[in-house]
Amino acid sequence: MDESIRTGLDLGGRNKPWLSAREWRLHGGLFLLTVLTTIMAGIMLAAAELPAPEPPLASPLDYLLYLPLSYLYSVNELLRYAFSHPHVFVEGVTFSASLLAILFSHEMGHYLACRYYKVNATPPYFIPAPPLFLAGTFGAFIKIRSAIPSRRALFDIGLAGPLAGFIVAVPIAVIGVLTPSTPLPPGDHWMFFNDPLLIRLISKLAGIPLDPNTPPNPCYMAAWIGLLVTSLNLMPVGQLDGGHGTYSVFGPRAHRIIGRVAFITMAALAFLGYWWHGSPSGFLYAVLLAIMMKVPHPQPAVMEPLGTKRIVIAIVTLIVFVLCFLPFPITIS
Repeated sequence: MDESIRTGLDLGGRNKPWLSAREWRLHGGLFLLTVLTTIMAGIMLAAAELPAPEPPLASPLDYLLYLPLSYLYSVNELLRYAFSHPHVFVEGVTFSASLLAILFSHEMGHYLACRYYKVNATPPYFIPAPPLFLAGTFGAFIKIRSAIPSRRALFDIGLAGPLAGFIVAVPIAVIGVLTPSTPLPPGDHWMFFNDPLLIRLISKLAGIPLDPNTPPNPCYMAAWIGLLVTSLNLMPVGQLDGGHGTYSVFGPRAHRIIGRVAFITMAALAFLGYWWHGSPSGFLYAVLLAIMMKVPHPQPAVMEPLGTKRIVIAIVTLIVFVLCFLPFPITIS
């Protein structure tokens, strides 16, 4: 995800170069917790719909605790099912490993670019989501604790993440398309994942048609989420990765104008997505972009020319965005 640009100084006024043992434990603990929650998400995707036991409703307290108890019973039932069906547990681990490989590569792209330019940054913070919620994670981010020294550094740090994540997502998407699945009977699905251009191209080159009635396998779902995250981060708004790239290539004034155009476009697509596809997911895009527009973008210390090589990389990044972007990610029937 996008990295917040901040300055972290110790009491002596120097950039803080290392993390404390407590901070390393925090990073490691969040990562391990995210591994567990993404495995749970993968198990949920692979398992058949399980009837959750109904909590008892014998007293007013039972009614008050109905939702949390239903949630706990559902988690318990899913775990019991996974351990009694090992192949489902394996699919959960496959989903977790595939998705976290994409997210980890994305954040390490940012982190290693920061190290190259001697910019003080933390390792990735992974954000676990509650079991049974979304993909088991809200993503990851790094925190930058010192100023960006130059226009080229801003460009490289901003775009290294999504490009690294995309490189890892491509083979996972290929595996996802090539993995056979048994289609469900028509009418058994109420939610469909629409395919980004990259997955459509892989399907066409492999000669394997994409069937909307085919349940998504772990690698396909991990790639789908990874590509969606990549396209979201490449939006040319605020301090998103695409915002850093836009600022570097076009400057601050164009960055503001392009960001507003992107927000208006996504707000319009949100209404069209709800109207045409029955999905409110586009409004999450619009809300996030609205928030990011309020965050001021820092000015690099030196605004030197980017050079031909980085202009070519900017064009490649735009192509990556087109391959990943989904104007209407989900259709609900």
